[in-house]
Amino acid sequence: MTSLFGLDLRGKRVVVAGGGKVATRRLRRFLSEGADVVVIAPEVSEDIERLASHHDLEWRRREVEEADLDGAWFALLATNDADVNARLAARAAELRVWCINASDASLGSARAAATSVHGDLGIGVISLESPDPARVRAVRDAIAAVVDGGEVDLRRRRPGTGRVILVGSGPGDAGLLTIRGRQALSEADVVVSDRLGSTAILSTLPYGVEVVNVGKSPDNHPVPQAEINKLLVERALEGKTVVRLKGGDPFVFGRGGEEVNACLSAGVEYEVVPGITSALSVPASVGIPVTQRGVAASVLITTGHAGAEPAAIAAMLAGATVLVLMGVTALPGIASAAIAAGVDATTPVAVIESGTTVHERVTRGPLEDIARIASETGVKPPAVIVIGEVARPGLLASPIAGTPT
Repeated sequence: MTSLFGLDLRGKRVVVAGGGKVATRRLRRFLSEGADVVVIAPEVSEDIERLASHHDLEWRRREVEEADLDGAWFALLATNDADVNARLAARAAELRVWCINASDASLGSARAAATSVHGDLGIGVISLESPDPARVRAVRDAIAAVVDGGEVDLRRRRPGTGRVILVGSGPGDAGLLTIRGRQALSEADVVVSDRLGSTAILSTLPYGVEVVNVGKSPDNHPVPQAEINKLLVERALEGKTVVRLKGGDPFVFGRGGEEVNACLSAGVEYEVVPGITSALSVPASVGIPVTQRGVAASVLITTGHAGAEPAAIAAMLAGATVLVLMGVTALPGIASAAIAAGVDATTPVAVIESGTTVHERVTRGPLEDIARIASETGVKPPAVIVIGEVARPGLLASPIAGTPT
């Protein structure tokens, strides 16, 4: 029966004998684990040749010899000759070099597990008796789906070093939270949550997870940013895994940089899990492409707190798409300043409230009227404002959409 061990290949020499499909597929895993890979084969696949040209691995263009195993820490024997692989496996055993024999796993000293990575946790599945790769992959995939679906409590059971994970939860639809973001929530002892984003996911957390709501609204900031920073650091220094759940992306008007600085100043380990920013995803969800060939080739993202900043006005004048976050209150001032600067008053504008959620609503109008229309229809935050020709109704159905250039 095969035993189960985990091997750390970082910085260790791995010899790959052969350059075909099997070698190509498996050596990528060695590279991803930080191994020093040497491929020995007269001919190799295009992928291996490309990796060698980029100095990601060393390629020795010749037949493999037993002496090539000297000094190796691990070997993958994947030549097209089963006898050669068997002879190399025997030599590896003499040298006490771990090896996988791709021709016959029973002749090697190791087997490649079908693995999946979930944050700082890895899951591997192998056959303990006769090798059955398709079977272990099926089991691996089934387990991974359960873990990534948030159905497994991944919190540490032994005390460890605390850390902070900044997770961008996307625009609101829980289905747009990334896999890594969902994994991080499964690892959390504490979740410090915003008001916006995929907050509905909080109801799926185990009861023992501490949830702290520090969400802000345009006219209500119950927890100052300095206090949020302090909270993250204090909980992490207690040895806890703290997830800072933020709407959109942590680094797009999310003050994630300030929270990272707080962690760095306190010597706290941190990770940033990017999220789908509402600036791009919310317009897409209602059929507005922020760039469209022949219509707009550039995008400027700004915030209503900046008001009618010169860069945004210049972008409108240049025909770029301007996206305004947190701008419902500032919309009248932005529109009037843009028109005064020479922006066409008929420029299309779309205001998308609560994008990707069941409360999503789109309000449209020309730049000269959009503030009045938004007021009359009761537009409320959160909203993404799209200013530019891409916001014109029916754009994707018009002849210009997709016109060859």
